[in-house]
Amino acid sequence: MDTDQMPRPRAGLEAAAGASVRFDHSMPQPRAIAKAILEGFDLHYRRFRFVAQQAKSRFEHGDWLGMRESARERIDYYDQRVVEAVERIERGFDLACLTDQERDRLWQAVKQQFVSLLPEHRQPECAETFFNSVCTKLLHRIYYQNAFIFVRPGVATDYMDSDPPSIRSYYPATTGLRATLRQIVIDLGLAAPFVDFERDLRYVLRAICEAHRDGSPNALVRPFHVDPDCQIQVLSNLFFRNKGAYLIGRFINGTRATPIAVPFLRDERGQIYIDTILFSADLIATLFSFTRAYFLVDMEAPSAYAEFVKSILPHKPVSELYTMVGLQKQGKTLFYRDFLHHLRHSTDRFVTAPGIKGLVMTVFTLPSYPYVFKIIKDIIARPKETDRKQVMEKYRLVKLHDRVGRMADTWEYSEVTLPRKRFSPEMIRELLQDCPSVVEVDEDSVLLRHVYIERRMTPLNIYLQHASDAEVDHAINEYGNAIKELAAANIFPGDMLYKNFGVTRLNRVVFYDYDEIEYMVDCHFRRIPPAPNEEAEMSGEPWYRVEPHDVFPEQFGPFLLGDPRIRAAFLRHHADLLTPEFWQLRQQRIRAGIMEDVFPYPRDRRFGVRAQARGLRQAPAP
Repeated sequence: MDTDQMPRPRAGLEAAAGASVRFDHSMPQPRAIAKAILEGFDLHYRRFRFVAQQAKSRFEHGDWLGMRESARERIDYYDQRVVEAVERIERGFDLACLTDQERDRLWQAVKQQFVSLLPEHRQPECAETFFNSVCTKLLHRIYYQNAFIFVRPGVATDYMDSDPPSIRSYYPATTGLRATLRQIVIDLGLAAPFVDFERDLRYVLRAICEAHRDGSPNALVRPFHVDPDCQIQVLSNLFFRNKGAYLIGRFINGTRATPIAVPFLRDERGQIYIDTILFSADLIATLFSFTRAYFLVDMEAPSAYAEFVKSILPHKPVSELYTMVGLQKQGKTLFYRDFLHHLRHSTDRFVTAPGIKGLVMTVFTLPSYPYVFKIIKDIIARPKETDRKQVMEKYRLVKLHDRVGRMADTWEYSEVTLPRKRFSPEMIRELLQDCPSVVEVDEDSVLLRHVYIERRMTPLNIYLQHASDAEVDHAINEYGNAIKELAAANIFPGDMLYKNFGVTRLNRVVFYDYDEIEYMVDCHFRRIPPAPNEEAEMSGEPWYRVEPHDVFPEQFGPFLLGDPRIRAAFLRHHADLLTPEFWQLRQQRIRAGIMEDVFPYPRDRRFGVRAQARGLRQAPAP
């Protein structure tokens, strides 16, 4: 299970964390325990990096299914190594016979010894999180405080880097911009030929000129002006995901610093080409969205990568950046620390999240914090036919699956303790009524034994109620695109009502209710057979047999298209979703092993599309 226990915010013994701890020589040796935990983490990170290193070869050879499968398998590596470390400590050290005082002294000493092993370590922040994961499986939750585990970081990662450095710097004023761009690509070491590298260079140079034009009429035709201190900085290793490899960097010219992301793709002949170059922080933020699968990137010093990406995407939480490079456990740790900080500096109360209340989840939020907390209800009312175990399996499916920018990622926690004073009485009553088996309330705290946390979005049904005609058209087009891209990734949403979709800050539509999702290949998409007579057609009961996995796309319309504005927009953009043929064709392609292209940037940003548009504009009229 992809779940971790949150450290409990407590006072008291935290002061002992920095003090020297004395222990009896008959007790288990704290340094040996600390080394065992660190060795478990080091084994995990070696395997983590190996998968990322394999990604380059998989990209060069077009092994897309292997890329996806290795990314999927990597998600469980962490939990597997934690279990192994726990078993090693339980086998090798006699911990059961310790008194409470001896256990306190031992684990304070283990933490101190662990910190002493990290000064030259290149992933200390991730190692500390691994330490927490091991300890929370060995210790009672009263130990979830900074004296025993890393509620706060023990080793700073500021200015930490690898050797050679994580960032390569290039100086166009010395070598010329074209030669610099050529060298950047050469240094990537891609072992596959380009379709037309000189053409791609021309595209990139033109895009740089367009993005940095000074506003004068001749800005596009005269050579781009490179300042003496011009610098291009790029992360040394590519970011791989699905069928793309991404170069991430920034272009510094004078006082202007521009983020850049360059996607490299591979055609059916095995040749590489540059698909576009992105300069907008919003477009690059979409690459690192919580709605996409994790990148494969080889990082000796992950903090250097996170710090660099944060510098070009300042509005992105560092917790999400660590998550997006596959270090989701570190992302969870950083999220929790940020959450504790926010609780200390805010006073509002948890309330029911906006939107229609669901039958499966109780969802609440802190208005001042952009996340929602989702707890599975004890009793899931009809017409839902599911239970807690099945719902958790659906969420795990999404965690392991390619989310193609259309499904929200979630952080899963257990044993979360929150201050009771931050809950309204109504919210307390709702939690105890709907989720008594996983919620425990005392005078001071509310304990959540299991909870999912995800980014808060505006529910699509609420967004549509207040949207202009243009906004409705955009949102419904996005809604249909979301369904089609999920279908291409072998996901059928099941319940496609608007309340199950959200609108993000960048006006993308994202699916976030997973209790009814199915693999596309497991569904049977059918056309409704003609009614045998008028009485059957007027009956409230179907005149045809319906099996559990049957889906009738013709029925989507009556449920979804009652509003005339919504109906007009849907039929304009996505009428094909109402036909079984659309779904059946998608199934055929999936079964044939075809992995569809889903671009994490607008189609009109692609060099090939823009060149074609320019050619059409310049062609003489027929």
